[in-house]
Amino acid sequence: MGNDHPYSELRDKLIAGTKLAFERLVEKAKLTDDYLVFSENGKIVKVKARTINTSEKK
Repeated sequence: MGNDHPYSELRDKLIAGTKLAFERLVEKAKLTDDYLVFSENGKIVKVKARTINTSEKK
C-alpha cells in the first residue's frame, strides 16, 4: 500500500478477495479429491486440488 493512486486501496482489496476466493475453492476441491481446470498457454490443464499449495510463505 502507500501508493497515492486513488484506486490503489480498491485494487489491493480486490486482489486480496480474489486470493481468498481461490484458496477457498482449492480447499473445497481438496475435500472431495477433485480436479481444478486451468488454461496454460492456450492448453487445458487438469490439476489435482491436493497438489496445489495455497499457503503463502512470507
